[in-house]
Amino acid sequence: MKNIIQFSIEEGQDGYFVAHALNYAIITQAKTLEDLFKNIREATELHLEASFEEPIIGKSPSILINYELPLSAHA
Repeated sequence: MKNIIQFSIEEGQDGYFVAHALNYAIITQAKTLEDLFKNIREATELHLEASFEEPIIGKSPSILINYELPLSAHA
């Protein structure tokens, strides 16, 4: 049973951070990274509760988040 859900985070054009799971249909957004992390946890829990009669992932999956800084931030 897989216990890791990987998310990628991007900054949207409207100033929000957008996170999407790489192998699941989970997408959420927030104005701050702190709020985004809360939203990721909540969206993941809701998705797993609603999508599967038989759990395909543990009750407390690890969430792996990738966030790449814009190129200009590396200067």
